[in-house]
Amino acid sequence: MNLQTIIDQLELNVLTEKKNFLSINSDFGYTSDLLSCVMAGAPHGGIWITLQAHANIIAIAHLLDLAAIIITEDAIPDPAVIAKANEEGITILATPQPTFWAVGKLWELGLRDS
Repeated sequence: MNLQTIIDQLELNVLTEKKNFLSINSDFGYTSDLLSCVMAGAPHGGIWITLQAHANIIAIAHLLDLAAIIITEDAIPDPAVIAKANEEGITILATPQPTFWAVGKLWELGLRDS
């Protein structure tokens, strides 16, 4: 599924630089707020759903070559985190909705765990 469809269907806010989101695809998602679990369990190229908004999420996303990070519950990263994400080519999306809602919507759209 392309990232533009996910952005549109979940009405996500794009916090990082715009890209051709139609060309970024992922069929897998992972949710956790514990970084060690994400490193061990998130699929490469997947979409990570979290309420974490600190700088360490960029390192994890870069390590796993994630398609995007969706930050939930109105947690907004500092401008320095967004700048680092842009440097690394990481897409950060946000929603005011709870994590449970975002995961449910992604499941409805057909995203699965790896």
